[in-house]
Amino acid sequence: MRIAPGACALLLGAPLMAAVPAHAQDASLLDEIVVTGVRPDTAIDAVRPAGVAAPDSAGLVARLPGAALIDNGGLSGQVQYRGLFGERVLTRVNGQRFHSGGPNAMDPPLHYAPMPLVASVEVDRGISPVRNGPALAGGVNARLKEVGFGEGAAFAPAWDLSAGYRSVDDSRSFGGVAGMASDRFRVNLLGAYESGGDMRFPGGVVRDSGFRRDTYGLSAGWRSGAGDLGLDLRAQETGPSGTPPFALDILYFDTDFARLSFASPAESKVRLEASLGHVRVEHGMDNFSLRPAPAMASMRRLSLADAETVAGEARLVFGSATRSFSVGADFEQADKSVVITHPDNPNFVVGSLPGIEVSRLGGHLEWRGAVRGVEAELGVRADAHRASAGEAWTGSAVPAGPTLLAAAFNAGDRDWSGGTVDLAARFWRDLGAVTPRLTLARKTRVPNAVERFSWMPTEASGGLADGNIYVGDRTLRPETAWIVEAGFDWRRGPAWARPTVYYRRVDDYIQGVPFDATPGVADTRVEMVAAMSGDPTPLRFANVDAELYGFDMDFGVQLTDRLRLDGVTSVVRGKRRDVGDDLYRIAPPTLRLAATWDETDWSVGAEVAGTLRQTHISAGNDETPSGGYAVFNLRGEWRLRPGLRVEAGVENLFDRDYRAHLAGRNRVGDSDVALGERLPGAGRGAFVTLKAAL
Repeated sequence: MRIAPGACALLLGAPLMAAVPAHAQDASLLDEIVVTGVRPDTAIDAVRPAGVAAPDSAGLVARLPGAALIDNGGLSGQVQYRGLFGERVLTRVNGQRFHSGGPNAMDPPLHYAPMPLVASVEVDRGISPVRNGPALAGGVNARLKEVGFGEGAAFAPAWDLSAGYRSVDDSRSFGGVAGMASDRFRVNLLGAYESGGDMRFPGGVVRDSGFRRDTYGLSAGWRSGAGDLGLDLRAQETGPSGTPPFALDILYFDTDFARLSFASPAESKVRLEASLGHVRVEHGMDNFSLRPAPAMASMRRLSLADAETVAGEARLVFGSATRSFSVGADFEQADKSVVITHPDNPNFVVGSLPGIEVSRLGGHLEWRGAVRGVEAELGVRADAHRASAGEAWTGSAVPAGPTLLAAAFNAGDRDWSGGTVDLAARFWRDLGAVTPRLTLARKTRVPNAVERFSWMPTEASGGLADGNIYVGDRTLRPETAWIVEAGFDWRRGPAWARPTVYYRRVDDYIQGVPFDATPGVADTRVEMVAAMSGDPTPLRFANVDAELYGFDMDFGVQLTDRLRLDGVTSVVRGKRRDVGDDLYRIAPPTLRLAATWDETDWSVGAEVAGTLRQTHISAGNDETPSGGYAVFNLRGEWRLRPGLRVEAGVENLFDRDYRAHLAGRNRVGDSDVALGERLPGAGRGAFVTLKAAL
């Protein structure tokens, strides 16, 4: 594995701009964190963060400019990017798109990228290219480890393995890849085991925050004159795992991935890139196996969900990597359902998301070239969308209120179809020390199944984890964002910086609003059913008008041959344009500074990371402000010999008790965190990881 000079400079903070493979987009448009790798001749030359101790790879992405972590539990974190989160951020694993298994996104896409298996994470700066599909914000693609093709005809072994321990939750992880490769064939097995207990913080223990996850699979490839053919098979079994910000815990996720891909040689004048993938998720969740069971036995719940996604794409590229025209088409087809049951009463059953079918068929055109020295990437895509729901049902033990709501849902129109158009134009010019950048775009997102078809008032919210009860709206319109972004990449001698300012005007932004004009007055059946579940003021998903604007930057300076300073800062503001209110759950201003001393065989670093107070909050959603904080971390690395190293450190060195603004609210009783209180960050904890690669 080749490591760039100063490889540990980012062990605590901001990554440098990476050089990317020829088939990827230009480095001026991409952030990339290289975690590890097994190929000694990798085309990627970037610093990598050392000593990533937490199991959730969403926390790794949160180190980038504009990004933040929505911490919904040890394995359920989501990425917020420039104020947008959830399905607004195009998140993939190994380039594969798929639908979450549950209605509350307990398994967001990065749930399927365990840290022992992550090789790199790519983040599209600002917006995602139209070739990747529709989405409002930049894209995230977690690439898993694999054994790459070798240099000669003989097979040679390769592996990349790690084992780690983290004291703050007594968590352990083991995993990696091992296989063999020649210049024509490659094959490797992959596997990971992760488990952890309840997380400690300065005030005690966050009950019901333990986790368990197993991953195993196979990756293989064949290279010929026509191109590279690849096959990836993977299974992931998430065992009982606590999710204190949700009303239910993870009982299990049983998920299978399959993907077949093909790519013509990079030097071909006409290249074909194609893939076909399938993902099946089966999910169980309850409120009594891990956390204290409800005092009333009748309130026990066992919910069962599943999602199946088939997706494919094909793209023809004419020209070179930097001067090309491409045309492509892609599709997605997903079937989903959610059933709420009582574990001891077979007559209590509610089909809350019945027989959901969603599909998308799209096509795109892209041009990559230059006009009078200005590099450009222009793209347009159009998509046709369909969504439908089956008939809702309730069992004989379900009260009359939900049964009447199901009948009303079945009597209405349960089919929707529509189209969206995305446009993207990026411009940049290399002027030596400075590369100015400009992005103009129109981006869209259609409502998901929870937002459109949730007829039963529940806490299913697609991952908000805020304790509110929501109901959907079948008349929702797609979100449309108009985007302008400007910045520059600057480097002079030992110093560098990449500042960016941006503005997003979002029409028909989807957010929870009071169900009707008389919140708190139960004068509708929806409000009456919600009140039976403990929330007399339900919210409904609705189209509003919004705007988001801000500034972010990463920067650094090499002070001496050994000492380096790096940093990341992000500021975003989200506001409603239709009423005088702020958008809901927007990250506060953040700053991360790291200093690293790097020797030939070892390195050590210190970091301070924190946020300001967040007082720009949504009054309409009863959001509460949060205080600012700063935590200090120490990390180091000892390179024992080529391919073998030890990483260790201490997080939250001074055991600071803090509450991140985007953290969920505690829903678990008999905990050291009060019910409804914002969940704390992890207390002081040490970690150590051993990594071996060939």
